[in-house]
Amino acid sequence: MAGPQHHILARPEFDKPVKLLIVVAPYYKAIADNLLAGARAEIEAAGGTHETVEVPGALEVPTAIGIAERLSNFDGYVALGCVIRGETTHYDTVCNDSSRALQMLGLQGLCIGNGILTVENMAQAEVRADAKGQNKGGGAAAAALHLIALSRKWGRAEKGVGFTRDILMARSAEDDRSA
Repeated sequence: MAGPQHHILARPEFDKPVKLLIVVAPYYKAIADNLLAGARAEIEAAGGTHETVEVPGALEVPTAIGIAERLSNFDGYVALGCVIRGETTHYDTVCNDSSRALQMLGLQGLCIGNGILTVENMAQAEVRADAKGQNKGGGAAAAALHLIALSRKWGRAEKGVGFTRDILMARSAEDDRSA
């Protein structure tokens, strides 16, 4: 019996180049490689470019994205990894905290697709990571691309918090004229 049918949004189109950072935790290397293949294919199909960095685990993914946002020029981010339930409550901590941190970054305006799998066993992870199957890596990249499209539709050209260099220069020029 087939599972429920899901509606997939059409791939967004961009008139200016789009660049994403893929942050992957390769703790389960084969799963991470499959997620990565799906994400890269989706970004490239949309005409985008990407860079990839690895971090030790799912808890470090949001931190790496936060650092990249402050110090680089990416339009969006794809978070990839896999957390498999073990014998302790550490699973709950990793799942909840990594997800919550990504959500907080998203609420601050970052365009993030969350492809960190949280599963009961390796078989579930394999099905979800398979680029020819559920393709959760591709889905995470698609989510980031859709958010980038929305931010470009509704957003402003400048990036950052507080005063931009242009605003400060304009105010400085006004101060000079009034002095």
